[in-house]
Amino acid sequence: MAGFSKLAKVESKLLLRDPGAIFSMAIPLFILVIFSGGAGPGDTALPSMSMTIAVGLVGLYMVPTTLATYRERGILRRLSTTPVSPGALLGVQLMLQLVFAVLASAVLVAVSVVIFQAAPPARVVAMATAFLLGTSAIFAVGLLIAATAANGRAANGIGVLLYFPLAFLGGLMQPKEAMPELLAAIGEFTPLGLFRQAVHDAWSGAATQPLLLAIMAVYALVIGLVSARCFRWA
Repeated sequence: MAGFSKLAKVESKLLLRDPGAIFSMAIPLFILVIFSGGAGPGDTALPSMSMTIAVGLVGLYMVPTTLATYRERGILRRLSTTPVSPGALLGVQLMLQLVFAVLASAVLVAVSVVIFQAAPPARVVAMATAFLLGTSAIFAVGLLIAATAANGRAANGIGVLLYFPLAFLGGLMQPKEAMPELLAAIGEFTPLGLFRQAVHDAWSGAATQPLLLAIMAVYALVIGLVSARCFRWA
């Protein structure tokens, strides 16, 4: 237990120094600030989109890059000879990345409501449920990238390469109403599209769509299991 706590403390410091963490927080905040002028009071669409961008960057950029880099440098292999297992490091990293995603999202909610007069989340429990399921699905994709990428640089490239089409299909680059009907329909069932819609429904007070939550849960379970099976420690 002491080893786990020490590991968590060390990894927390490294996370706070990671330029990727600053990038993942600054980009959605920048988008929120820039585009808030076109959103009226009580808007929930832009804040939901900003939150999706933040979680997407953490899950598809930070998670795979960090884990693949650790494997490339032999850190996971060396840990296997110590009382702290490589699995403990993996668990600590996922926990810290989740905490960071929660904090980034909390900042975006606070800025949206307090500064830009967005409506406060109407259904907090539903929003938390959508957040956890959606984040799990997105992190599972990040784990799969980490499991299959040859090194940290490759994981970084794959994550970025995957992020942009998913962001486009998920309605993060333009409203889905402006997209071709087929692409908009496909985008609704991508991890980022599901996350954005489910969070927006809860934030705006719309009825929960059980299908969206179920698909996110399936993504998290299936892709997570594939990632665990494919993950290489060395």
